[in-house]
Amino acid sequence: VQLVESGGGPVQAGGSLRLSCAASGRTFSTYAMGWFRQAPGKERDFVAAFSWTGSSIYYADSVKGRFTISRDNAKNTVYLQMNSLKPEDTAVYYCAADPLGAGSRSRGSYAYWGQGTQVTVSS
Repeated sequence: VQLVESGGGPVQAGGSLRLSCAASGRTFSTYAMGWFRQAPGKERDFVAAFSWTGSSIYYADSVKGRFTISRDNAKNTVYLQMNSLKPEDTAVYYCAADPLGAGSRSRGSYAYWGQGTQVTVSS
């Protein structure tokens, strides 16, 4: 599975961005998908994820109510809609795929990672 993120860029505080993650592979619809982010000098942190069925959806407390994860299996694409952005949301954002399909907040559950897309929020 190959994952390619896009949609990052500079934005002012309070603005919105939508990140996309295009996946290759015919079994994409059975994978759990997640988004993580990594700020300079910090660890890669969980942002959002859902199970392959979509029945379980998880968000980090810091983004709950502002970010929304979604997927379009017909397009093999996962999205992260980010609203009310804050300077502390500045990071490289990565999408990840979990072939077991359960969805998790843990980095170790994900076997495949994209190259990341930079989001920079200015105050």
